[in-house]
Amino acid sequence: MSKPIVFSGVQPSGELTIGNYLGALRNWVKMQDDYDCVYCIVDQHAITVRQDPESLRKSTLDVLALYLACGIDPNKSTIFIQSHVPEHAQLAWVLNCYTYFGEMGRMTQFKDKSARYEENVNVGLFTYPVLMAADILLYQANQVPVGDDQNNIWKSPVTLQPFQCLIRQKRFRRQPDRACFCSAEVFIAKSGQE
Repeated sequence: MSKPIVFSGVQPSGELTIGNYLGALRNWVKMQDDYDCVYCIVDQHAITVRQDPESLRKSTLDVLALYLACGIDPNKSTIFIQSHVPEHAQLAWVLNCYTYFGEMGRMTQFKDKSARYEENVNVGLFTYPVLMAADILLYQANQVPVGDDQNNIWKSPVTLQPFQCLIRQKRFRRQPDRACFCSAEVFIAKSGQE
């Protein structure tokens, strides 16, 4: 019997904190025996705010080293860098083409970040949730652990359903009775709890 699939990732921007460990990485290590874990370094998400390319490369490798140092075992979990898998961007493009502009405009994360980074509001920031949906759907994830800071984005039906019209219209169905994409259950990991 196959194990449920978990997908999650950390941006390689900014300094990693004890909060990253307590809120995410420690829980990821514990999940490795019960789930098929897919852990990504989401460098494409990081570039929604301008990054120095050399610093981003270094930070990406630092996050990889942190994953390994915290106990994420590459023999038990899949670990990769998002930009090294072109299907993330490819699926995001398809989902973008079926996502309504108005739905994206109501996303709280876009509103919050565009207010903080007024001089750096770009389309990537606007479509960030669609790339998140592509990340999850690409691996048919059943569970997606998220941090407290991502709570608002996951309350929106837009995040995992920009393709909903495709499913209803059967454009993405492999078989008439089975959809290509499964729905993922999102849960917020409790920071610092066992």
